[in-house]
Amino acid sequence: MDGDSSPVITAATTVDSIADGLKNQSLDNNNHNEDSVSQNRGKLKLEELKWDHSFVRELPGDPRTDLTPREVMHACYTKVTPSAEVDNPQLVAWSDSVADLLDLDPQEFQRPDFPLLFSGASPLVGAMPYAQCYGGHQFGMWAGQLGDGRAITLGEVLNSRSQRWELQLKGAGKTPYSRFADGLAVLRSSIREFLCSEAMHNLGIPTTRALCLVTTGKYVTRDMFYDGNPKDEPGAIVCRVAQSFLRFGSYQIHASREKDDFGLVHALADYCIRHHFPHLENLSKSDSLSFTTGQGDDSVVDLTSNKYAAWTVEVAERTASVIANWQGIGFTHGVLNTDNMSVLGLTIDYGPFGFLDAFDPSYTPNTTDLPGRRYCFANQPDIGSWNIAQFAATLSTAQLINDKEANYAVERYGTKFMDEYQALMTKKLGLPKYNKQLISELLKNMAVDKVDYTNFFRLLSNVKSDHAIPDDELLIPLKAVLLDIGKERRDAWTSWVKSYIKELSTTGISDQERKRSMDSVNPKYILRNYLCQSAIDAAELGDFEEVRRLLRVMERPYDEQPGMEKYARLPPAWAYRPGVCMLSCSS
Repeated sequence: MDGDSSPVITAATTVDSIADGLKNQSLDNNNHNEDSVSQNRGKLKLEELKWDHSFVRELPGDPRTDLTPREVMHACYTKVTPSAEVDNPQLVAWSDSVADLLDLDPQEFQRPDFPLLFSGASPLVGAMPYAQCYGGHQFGMWAGQLGDGRAITLGEVLNSRSQRWELQLKGAGKTPYSRFADGLAVLRSSIREFLCSEAMHNLGIPTTRALCLVTTGKYVTRDMFYDGNPKDEPGAIVCRVAQSFLRFGSYQIHASREKDDFGLVHALADYCIRHHFPHLENLSKSDSLSFTTGQGDDSVVDLTSNKYAAWTVEVAERTASVIANWQGIGFTHGVLNTDNMSVLGLTIDYGPFGFLDAFDPSYTPNTTDLPGRRYCFANQPDIGSWNIAQFAATLSTAQLINDKEANYAVERYGTKFMDEYQALMTKKLGLPKYNKQLISELLKNMAVDKVDYTNFFRLLSNVKSDHAIPDDELLIPLKAVLLDIGKERRDAWTSWVKSYIKELSTTGISDQERKRSMDSVNPKYILRNYLCQSAIDAAELGDFEEVRRLLRVMERPYDEQPGMEKYARLPPAWAYRPGVCMLSCSS
């Protein structure tokens, strides 16, 4: 995408500034409330959680409650009950920080019946379980109805800060959306989802969260590589937590059914704005959200006159922001279908994800994606744009926005992505301003030499902005990642480091201060696939300690953590075998 194609803004105030102002005002109020409440806020037992069921209460549901795989028409959800068989389920891991979001007493994790409650074997007091209906584009092709085939939402919990958190069990059994599948999940994929949800949050990237992970005590048959060699694997269930699990596909399915269901698109949009974008409910002309698109006289998009257009633009901007964060941190989602895109701009649905080890722009962690690499690392920004275009077209089809507003949302996506990505890369290098040539040359060099992405940026903060350093010493701070390079490549890197030092010398910032700043955006620890696999191997033998230790390390990814250095090591040779570095969609 072209970073110079931003629209002309004819008003002093942008969508960002309006939203940020309202959010900051809200945060200030929340902080004030928290100060007064936190002193006496008691932690709750599971039976005391404050459940709400706005999704079920405010939106139309399926009149049927049977689990027969079928097209569910004119409904946003189907009420279902968790049905996964369990036999002495065990608690594998849990997140105290997610418990805090729910005001849940962390002592509750020690309850003997906790694994029964979070495997769905025993009902949670106050829950009202359902599965959501949605559709989506898979690998660019419209797939029709998909829906929660193995995820069952228990309801929403309201905390003492007036936040709404939806709890969902993934792997809890069949729903009408399961099609030919069993509605279950295996331990290896559940460990990956649990750990990555929490790792991404601690990296500062918007994401769904995970409260806990339990084994079911039963085995599930899976053909990991679709090669006719299925095997039995331990079953497991993750309790996922998010303010909402609404996706682009939640709107697409109803718009695809034409005028009969346009009302559902409208109702879902109203629901989402009311609960999750309330600052868009009462926009007035004084907010001056008018933009020139540069397409003739009739080229002004006035977002104050249509809250759905303002909402579409904010969804586009949030999506751009989260994908810019992925690119900065070296994360590849692997399955960016429109049913895996959150309208809140969260990272959602952790399947065959992967963090970059050796830098390769064409890297995909998804074996299903190998022929065309549609969802490879380098393609994610453009796929985000394509998905936003599908979402905007859906709202246009349902007559909530016009074509000009839809096009403007896509345009804003591109502008926001470039703004955020450039700002993030500038911070990663500790530069005074964005330098396209310097950054492009760096990424080219990293790709040629397959340099470890995370470790390189972490070590880069050790380079001193000193012109007097001899050429043969310039690469010493980077020697742990510049492995097996000959003279020609050493010369290329030396030349780049010289240009880098020249740029740094204009900042007036001390090396120590720059290092502190760079280390705050360049993590030392990321959830490498081989680390996950080591934890999975132990857990499948009944030892959950490595899962818990890995969670603790990923809670502080930017800290040095003495004694934990082995978790920052380059991957061993076995890490590149299929099933570790790459997985299938079903994983």
